[in-house]
Amino acid sequence: MSTTELITVFVSLFVIIDPIALAPLFIALTKGQDAGHRRAVGLRACLVAFGLLTVFGLVGDNLLSFLGISMSAFRIAGGILLFLTALDMLFERRSQRRQGQAHENPDHDDPSVFPLAVPLIAGPGAIATMILLAGADGNSATDILAVHLVLLVVLAGVFVSFLLAPAMERLLGPVGINVVTRILGMLLAALSVQFVIDGILELRVI
Repeated sequence: MSTTELITVFVSLFVIIDPIALAPLFIALTKGQDAGHRRAVGLRACLVAFGLLTVFGLVGDNLLSFLGISMSAFRIAGGILLFLTALDMLFERRSQRRQGQAHENPDHDDPSVFPLAVPLIAGPGAIATMILLAGADGNSATDILAVHLVLLVVLAGVFVSFLLAPAMERLLGPVGINVVTRILGMLLAALSVQFVIDGILELRVI
C-alpha cells in the first residue's frame, strides 16, 4: 500500500471517528468520576472499539451476510441507541442513576462499552468504512494489516483526547460542563435521527 493510500485511509478513519469531537462527549459521559477511573474507561472503550472494528474489517461482509443484517439496518439500530443516550444527557438521567448507585456498585454505570465504544467510536460509519477499506478488491494481507495499523493510530489519538479531557473540564467548570452536556445531547439526538434517516433511505422504504 502506497503512502498516498495510507494517508487516504488515515484521513477517512480520522474524519469518521473524529477523536477531537469525542473529548467533550467523554467529559459528559464520565462526569463525577476520578482520573484513574476515567483513564480505565477511556482505555477500555478504545480496546473494545479496536476489537470490533478489527472483526468487521476482516470478516464484516461475510458476518453481516451470514446474519442477514444489512448496513442500513445497522445504521437504524445504532441511531436508536444513540438517541437514548442523547435523552440521558439532556435530562441528566445518567447523573441521577450514578448518585443512587455510587455506594452500591461504582462500576455499574460504565459508559466504556456503550455508548463510548459502540456507537460513538465504532459506530455504523466507522464499521462501514473499515469494511470498505479492508475489503477493497485487490487488497493483499499486507494491505489489510496496514489498514488495521492505521486504525490503531487513530484510536491512540482518541485515547489521547480522553486523557486531555480533564483539562478541558477544569477550563469549562461545572456550569460550562452542564451547558456543553445539554448542547451535545441535542447534537447527538440530531445525529441519531440522521443515522435512522440514512438507514431508511438506503432501504428505499420511502
